[in-house]
Amino acid sequence: MRELDERLKALREAAKKGRDPTAADETLFLILETAERLGAKRVLEIGAAEGLTCCALLTRTAAEAVAVERDPERAARAREHFKLFGVEHRVILHEGDAGEILPLLDGEFDLIFLDGPKVQYIKYLPDCKRLLRSGGVLFSDDVLLFGWVLGEAPKKRKMLAEHIREYLRALESDPDFSTEVLPYGEGLAVSVKR
Repeated sequence: MRELDERLKALREAAKKGRDPTAADETLFLILETAERLGAKRVLEIGAAEGLTCCALLTRTAAEAVAVERDPERAARAREHFKLFGVEHRVILHEGDAGEILPLLDGEFDLIFLDGPKVQYIKYLPDCKRLLRSGGVLFSDDVLLFGWVLGEAPKKRKMLAEHIREYLRALESDPDFSTEVLPYGEGLAVSVKR
């Protein structure tokens, strides 16, 4: 695996120290390896934050991307990062609620990275499935949440953990997906569409 651009590495390190950290290194490298192996031409990121994962994908591949980010400040930083890395002409950034935007998208994606609000994952699943091509890969980030999903969650987080359990049950029982949960970051579900 080739190294990341030094500017991108520095931005990722800064983001990890903030309130909205970027994807774990092992998660990002698996996504990049998968995109390269698939020869990904079109990728979707739900919960783009500052756009750093998207920048990594677009600087590493010839793909085009669609990104969704609800927070206006994060979306503005994502646009700045897309320009900084010269990929702004290959990405469409939708600013708003993914629950409203995903049903409006069409075409097929080779790879989808789901890293938005965890309680909404189950709501997004039908559109992710519809938009993912056969043989494509859906990456769902943070599905183990500090061990809460497999173990005991704090009282304030019990419903969040249950929403993610429901999402994982839906993924794992769907005959159209082959899913494996990896211990990367706070848990990464990797689902290949049959």
